[in-house]
Amino acid sequence: MLILLSPAKSIDTRGISTINEVSVPAFLADSKKLVSKLQKMKPAKLEKLMHISSELAELNALRFKNWQDPLVQTEEIVPAVLAFSGEVYRGLDAKSFSDEQLIRANDSVRILSGLYGILKPLDLLYPYRLEMGTKWLISPTVKNLYQFWGKKIAKHLNSELKDNETIINLASAEYFKAVDQKVLKAKVITPVFKEFKNGEYKIVMMYAKHARGAMARYIVENDLKNPEELKTYNVDGYAFDVHQSSENEWVFTR
Repeated sequence: MLILLSPAKSIDTRGISTINEVSVPAFLADSKKLVSKLQKMKPAKLEKLMHISSELAELNALRFKNWQDPLVQTEEIVPAVLAFSGEVYRGLDAKSFSDEQLIRANDSVRILSGLYGILKPLDLLYPYRLEMGTKWLISPTVKNLYQFWGKKIAKHLNSELKDNETIINLASAEYFKAVDQKVLKAKVITPVFKEFKNGEYKIVMMYAKHARGAMARYIVENDLKNPEELKTYNVDGYAFDVHQSSENEWVFTR
């Protein structure tokens, strides 16, 4: 199984130990093209483009200005899976992985990214903020990041997939949209997590994000190979609900 995750908006590079098995993002040349355009934007423009506070705009303008190629781990340049700090990554809790589990995660997890396209967990990154759904006219002929990445992400995934390997899509709709479904040559299963509230099952986004990370961890920890094994998933009280599930959308409820 190949697992897809979204990145987190927040990145924290503090106190991350040096990892020996780090790598460089596959689409670094494309990332540099985007950065070169973002470096020309003043904080006020970034604030409007990204719908962020003036403080965050100032921070990210400085980040783009000082951007470095992520080739060697430093205090600022760190492995992606250890840098992201949102709810998904609290569920994944990669900092508590053993060395063996980190390497296993590096083989089986891919993180979609507005700036980097796609990242392995141990790919190095320089801190950034650029959501895939940003409405950004990158050039007169490229209207947004989906168009910028085009077929590249799906083709890259195809090159990594083993025979008959299934993709477990634990990414958000915003990010999975960047994977061209017409190009992708794999079955995709999308787990959905629902809570029973007020007499019905609903998606509560904070819980759903945490559960996506926790399921990714479960797959890595248990070295699962067969998607059918996920139907026994019972972390944090979730259980597979056959009645709400379909062939490609597996619903887990609690």
